[in-house]
Amino acid sequence: MAANLNFDVSTRMRARAAELIPGGAHTYAKADDQYPVLSPGFIARGEGCKVWDVDGNEYIEYGMGNRAVGLGHAFPTVIAAARAELARGCNFTRPAAMEVAAAEQFLKMIPTAEMVKFCKDGSDATSGAVKIARAYTGRDLIAICGDQPFFSVDDWFIGSTAMHGGIPEATRAMTVKFKYNNLDSVRELIAQYPGQIACFILEAARVDDPQPGFLQGLAELVREAGAIFILDEMITGFRWHNAGAQAYYGVTPDLSTWGKALANGFSVSALAGKREYMRLGDLEQWEKPRVFLCSTTHGGETHGLAAAIATMQVYEREPVIEHIFRQGARLRTGVEQTIARHGLQDFITLSGKPCSLVFGTLDNDRKPNQGYRSLFLQELIKRGVLAPSLVVSYTHEDADIAKTIEAFDGALGVYTQALNEGYEKHLVGRPSQIAYRTFNKKPENVVANDTAPDAEKARA
Repeated sequence: MAANLNFDVSTRMRARAAELIPGGAHTYAKADDQYPVLSPGFIARGEGCKVWDVDGNEYIEYGMGNRAVGLGHAFPTVIAAARAELARGCNFTRPAAMEVAAAEQFLKMIPTAEMVKFCKDGSDATSGAVKIARAYTGRDLIAICGDQPFFSVDDWFIGSTAMHGGIPEATRAMTVKFKYNNLDSVRELIAQYPGQIACFILEAARVDDPQPGFLQGLAELVREAGAIFILDEMITGFRWHNAGAQAYYGVTPDLSTWGKALANGFSVSALAGKREYMRLGDLEQWEKPRVFLCSTTHGGETHGLAAAIATMQVYEREPVIEHIFRQGARLRTGVEQTIARHGLQDFITLSGKPCSLVFGTLDNDRKPNQGYRSLFLQELIKRGVLAPSLVVSYTHEDADIAKTIEAFDGALGVYTQALNEGYEKHLVGRPSQIAYRTFNKKPENVVANDTAPDAEKARA
């Protein structure tokens, strides 16, 4: 049964956040425009797969910090490891011993890599890989998989999206795109830009598995063209396999980038790869110009690296991957049966691997619709489930899966009514929006900002 949730504190905090923070949040995927009005604006705490918002409402959470929390919130052994290091200090003038220990643990987990550089976010890691590729090859162009949504906040990637404000056209022109599971598109790019592409970067999988031989064929084509083959393991790492999607699919990248679940939500990411390429950021190489790799004041923070070591050790000794695959499969089966019972197979879709499920919301024309997505999120939230995706963690147990399936059942009943009557009749407030958009759409009742220049006011 749907609950009448109170969001009074969230509502007040939203207004204050909008005054202080561009977009109201520090992560676009967490911003208000991605959620319905009736949703928790701010989370106060989490434990396992449960979170509580600032109004005291409790939810089973999916997505788990945009896939950064693989084990569960406040996982005891990870928290204990981080707390122990904090008591000894977190940042020093010289490297901490923890940096060597973390590198040893990481390279033991990822046998295809020979060196690793830690940083704080995924964008630093992927941009570091791109710099290595450009320096090693002496080329400028970057080839990205155009079917995948995100690689970096830096210009080389964001300039290729609809949200490219502030990025020079010359920079945008240096990124080209190929298609997933399509080696012909790779061959075409190589032929179109002979000797100009420094690297090809992609995720090994997102929703669909790679077709047999695709990743291996891609690696071969890239290397034959004299370019660098980069795998982005931000999502697949510590979710597909303990050693990432590269182990799961049997392919060896030249460079790979890691983050998210690496430290169970703590801010740790990594650029790893073959010594031949990584040594461009080393102190003892003389053949090529030095590459300013990932170098952050906080890259060697001891508590984050301790959390990463503890996280990786949990993966080594416990069946984390098996659990998230099993619980994801259980969830998928239950949700699909519920969708079929409501006769909504043409309107609600599930896709992805069991460890990383996503759902789609379609309108009467069988097209993705933000209004229907917002309504569905709203109805799940009313039933105690916060689920921008259906990505599970090590702490999602059978009872959590059962409650989620029950919440889907109730939400789908409302969805059926909305297909007959329009989502507007059931959704409170405006629909959510896609994150990548060139302009915001100004509501009709909003006037121009009085602090804007006169010319800007006139244009508005």
